[in-house]
Amino acid sequence: MDIMDIITWLVVGLVAGVLASMIVGGSGYGILGDIVVGIVGAFIGGYVFTQAGWHTPFSGLAGTIFVAFIGAVILLVILHLIHGASVRRRPLV
Repeated sequence: MDIMDIITWLVVGLVAGVLASMIVGGSGYGILGDIVVGIVGAFIGGYVFTQAGWHTPFSGLAGTIFVAFIGAVILLVILHLIHGASVRRRPLV
């Protein structure tokens, strides 16, 4: 893995994480958090697309960002559901 691969991972993660944060709602998780959300989203999106037999509507970097974005949205929705459920279960003091 060379430096360009690492930079590509970081750019894809950042773009996908920021876009997913904007769609799902919220202020994002900062640069590092958005990169992590985007990279984890890339794995989730890749898995979902493979299992469903789907193909990206774009080729190259745009397709990679699209798949990572879809996965990041899935990740953030799940995190919001979990976080929202834990907030609702807190006892009132």
